[in-house]
Amino acid sequence: MDIALLIIGVVLLILGILGSFLPVLPGPITSWFALLVLHLTDAVQMNWTFLGITLAIAFIIWLIDYIIPAMGTKRFGGTRYGVIGTMVGLVVGMFFLPPFGIIIGPFLGAFIGEMIKDSKDSKKALKAAFGSFIGFITSTFLKFITAVVYAGLFFSIFWEYKSAFFNFG
Repeated sequence: MDIALLIIGVVLLILGILGSFLPVLPGPITSWFALLVLHLTDAVQMNWTFLGITLAIAFIIWLIDYIIPAMGTKRFGGTRYGVIGTMVGLVVGMFFLPPFGIIIGPFLGAFIGEMIKDSKDSKKALKAAFGSFIGFITSTFLKFITAVVYAGLFFSIFWEYKSAFFNFG
């Protein structure tokens, strides 16, 4: 059973890292579930303090993820159309321009969103798109770093208890 939980944990880590880029998956929270699953094995002792702190961090990063792109867009004069365009552009970009679509898509999406809002002011739309793009990149970077740190913690804990996982005696 522990090996199955270990495999589930690794899958959750992979999904957590992918979730750093995909808006439909909460990356750090998914990575946190990998840590929880690891602690649910018989091999690893439950550490509620560790799990509580890492959950709080994942939750804060999840909240910040919704605030940073909007702040970037607003800071550069954008609207809700730019924020929505950023998210749509990310999804479209990932499917039609991989791997560069993750970078190009949000920028173009924000620009198109702002042009839909006000088609007369392309300079303002470009500035707002830049702000939305900066916000998106910042929040994505935070989520990615958190997911990678959680993966490092996962494998570090696993390595400490590896003999308990593979002790067939």
